[in-house]
Amino acid sequence: MSKALIAYASMSGNTEDIAMIIKDTLREYGFDVTIQEMDDVDTDSLAEYDLLLIGTYTWGDGDLPYEAESFYEEVSSLDLKGKKAACFGSGDYAYPRFCEAVNTFYTMLERTGADLYQETLKIELAPETDEDAECCKEFAEGFIRWAEQQKRRAEIHVS
Repeated sequence: MSKALIAYASMSGNTEDIAMIIKDTLREYGFDVTIQEMDDVDTDSLAEYDLLLIGTYTWGDGDLPYEAESFYEEVSSLDLKGKKAACFGSGDYAYPRFCEAVNTFYTMLERTGADLYQETLKIELAPETDEDAECCKEFAEGFIRWAEQQKRRAEIHVS
């Protein structure tokens, strides 16, 4: 069984709600899922996971939230080559740089060598509508399909 880690930062609960929908979807597909707030993640344990999903809200004018800064710094120094990763988050269109922290994490994960799912999930505020919840589920399902395809490609190159 593949192991997935969902690490998130959530002040108002919006990003946590997205993370929970993603967690439920991954579990429906048989994944062993650990979900933790970024403050609680031991970044040395990332090597144990096949899939990494990073979720954050955006603070102020496109900044990382305070509680995501240490996690960001620690992960940015890791070699995540071969890890399948994806980014998601919540934001507010009232601010000029909607969900910019999601992009910040995406760029950082690229530098670590992680294999990144090209789509990011950005939800305005909370995933309150059926449509928002469906977007979260479809994001998770797309990530699963992509990760499986990447794994098969790697196996073909090895053999």
